[in-house]
Amino acid sequence: MADSRSILITGCSSGIGYAAAQGLRARGWRVFASCRKEEDCVRLRAEGFESPRLDYSDEACMAAALSEVLAATGGTLDALFNNGAFACPGAVEDLPTGAMREVFETNVFGLHGLTRAVIPVMRAQGHGRILQCSSVLGLVPAPWRGAYVASKYALEGLTDVLRIEMRDTPLHIVLIEPGPITSRIRANSVPHFERWIDWEASPRAQQYRDRLLPRLYAPPKTDRFELPPSAVTRVLIRALEAPRPRPRYYVTVPTYIAGAMRRLLSTRVSDWLTARAQ
Repeated sequence: MADSRSILITGCSSGIGYAAAQGLRARGWRVFASCRKEEDCVRLRAEGFESPRLDYSDEACMAAALSEVLAATGGTLDALFNNGAFACPGAVEDLPTGAMREVFETNVFGLHGLTRAVIPVMRAQGHGRILQCSSVLGLVPAPWRGAYVASKYALEGLTDVLRIEMRDTPLHIVLIEPGPITSRIRANSVPHFERWIDWEASPRAQQYRDRLLPRLYAPPKTDRFELPPSAVTRVLIRALEAPRPRPRYYVTVPTYIAGAMRRLLSTRVSDWLTARAQ
């Protein structure tokens, strides 16, 4: 086990992170499948995973988790997959700054802190890969998702700069950009919506009733083009094991469409198409 490749994955309680932990373990990787909540870590440990608790919004917790991983590996780490994130849906005009701050604390600042902590380890060992789980919403916007879109746009920019700066090192920096993937992100966003968004006082109250509330509270339906989390795992494996990984990997048809829209269409036309799709 000590000789196998090691990877730390965040956000492994379900969805993309959980599938990635299972898929990489099956390929012989030594997987540290971290979760924000201790009860999820306990469940994963019962499944045979090494599962440190790692909360992006808690610097001490994050440092302790990384220390646990490095103690287990003898001070090395081959790869980091920054996957943990959450959303707070709502119209931008109704979104309190406190809600934005919490989303960025996890989706950007915490992720950045863990990335910075891992880089010296990878520099010292002479190799390493850092993979960031972005989103189709890091390429194009979508109404009602302002906080999440902003955090993914920030992640895209931060990662692009890091990749350029790391060109003179043996580290590879990669963006994974999924579109609709079966996960609990929508259900997990409901408590944040209920805490922060006073939708009944909004001038868009009727739009909330007609558009957003049904998506949040109705039984989940499979979106068109939605793929299982294993689709991300397959792409992640290519990004991890390719001798020279690409800067970006798209997952799902909508992500390819979004990439083409950004390259080929004017902002006005892209806005019109995006608004019609909602």
